[in-house]
Amino acid sequence: MIRLLAFLAVVFALGLGFAWLADRPGEMLVTFNGYQYQVTLMVAAVAIVAVVAAVMIVWWLIKSLWNSPYTISRYFRVRRRDRGYQALSTGMIAAGAGDGALARKKTKEAAKLISSDQEPLINLLDAQASLLEGDHEGAREKFERMLDDPEMRLLGLRGLYLEAERLGDRNAARHYAGRAVAVAPQLAWAAESTLEELTERGDWDGALKLVEAQKSTRQIERDAANRRRAVLLTAKAQALVDSDPNAARTAALEANKLAPGFAPAAVIAADLVIRQNDVRKASKILEAAWKAEPHPDIAELYTHARPGDAVLDRLNRAKKLQELKRNHAESSMAVARAALDAQDYATARREAEAAIRMDRREGAYLLLADIEEAETGDQGKVRQLLSKAVRAPRDPAWVADGVISERWAPVSPVTGKLDAFTWRAPMERLGHLIDSETDVVVPAITAAPPAAPAEKAIDIVADAPTGKPASANGGEKDLAVADAAGEAEAVGQGSELPPLPDDPGVAPEEAAEKSPRRFRLF
Repeated sequence: MIRLLAFLAVVFALGLGFAWLADRPGEMLVTFNGYQYQVTLMVAAVAIVAVVAAVMIVWWLIKSLWNSPYTISRYFRVRRRDRGYQALSTGMIAAGAGDGALARKKTKEAAKLISSDQEPLINLLDAQASLLEGDHEGAREKFERMLDDPEMRLLGLRGLYLEAERLGDRNAARHYAGRAVAVAPQLAWAAESTLEELTERGDWDGALKLVEAQKSTRQIERDAANRRRAVLLTAKAQALVDSDPNAARTAALEANKLAPGFAPAAVIAADLVIRQNDVRKASKILEAAWKAEPHPDIAELYTHARPGDAVLDRLNRAKKLQELKRNHAESSMAVARAALDAQDYATARREAEAAIRMDRREGAYLLLADIEEAETGDQGKVRQLLSKAVRAPRDPAWVADGVISERWAPVSPVTGKLDAFTWRAPMERLGHLIDSETDVVVPAITAAPPAAPAEKAIDIVADAPTGKPASANGGEKDLAVADAAGEAEAVGQGSELPPLPDDPGVAPEEAAEKSPRRFRLF
């Protein structure tokens, strides 16, 4: 486009020049070899332009003839290179599609047309073809040769890393990842593998430096980098809590500053601050973390922050936590535990029942059973609550890759992944708890006399007579249920409620097979 505009500008300038000369007539006299030539100014200008154009054309022709051997050779060389790149492109597509035979064929063709020094991708295609052919040893040799080329070094390290991972040699894989991350910390695969190695051997300072390098290269976002730093600093504080309390306190406070809602960081930071008798600062740390996400460890440390406090003081502190996070099961559970310690059974029962209404889980029923046993000692109610606890969903715990831990850990014990543990309810559960909305209020049940032990709970059909024969569809199962009902009726004559068996539990498989026209003892 620029050349076209320049050409038009030159033509326009020539036109203006000739028009200007045409408006100003004149003559030009030239004496040459004893002869005088007299022409008009316009003819002289045209002649000069024609001579210049002729000289330029002749020069172009001479230059073209002079450079014709090089032009012809370059034409064939470009054509050969294009064919080589076409073969290389086809080979890369074949390698991606898993066609090892075509990839090898195009590798040889591209190597003939293009030098591997000129195009390093030929080496990559050659290694990929070897992998598709199952020649892993040959592929590793090719990747090792790439290490000598600065342009291909990272590619060679990546190939060797993947081969080591395939063979299950984690030490070799981490060695190659460490070499790669030393050159290019922005590589995610190398950084993650090196980070796993550093955290596995407890080199928290090295891991922090690597995370800072990831952040500076914009490999991870700022929030993700702060979260990783908080996890690593918390792990560092845990490791130094006995050997260097001051360094542990500094690391824990920095972790809490980066992630105020991270419960492990808040707990260890507050614990180290409490050891230095700064209860007010520790309370602020725990309160901020509790507002973000209530956790039982926070409540435990907050209520017992002052060792000399009375049980009523601990109850008041638990109520203060409840004010910070209302309508939450953990708040009610914290108050219920403190009230149980203070023997305020009415408050403990009320808060435990409120926790069950908000989040039915095993720990709430167990706490309610403890309250019942401490207040009334009614073993019937206690057993009933324990049976509900067995069938209720499990309490939240630290879970990572299928591993359930009572304490937080910075890395997964299975995969070594950083920050893998999350606070949630485990997926495994022993059964579903199906009760009415008013099952929190436990009715009075009179315990039955000792009977022969039974391995399974008894289901009673409410409207079936004792001596009624089994139906055609029910078979032996209905007959067994009717016999069980007869035995229960004989034992519980004169009582309004059925007797309490020794084992109130009901297997979930058995419950699914029973007739829908029944009711449970519990």
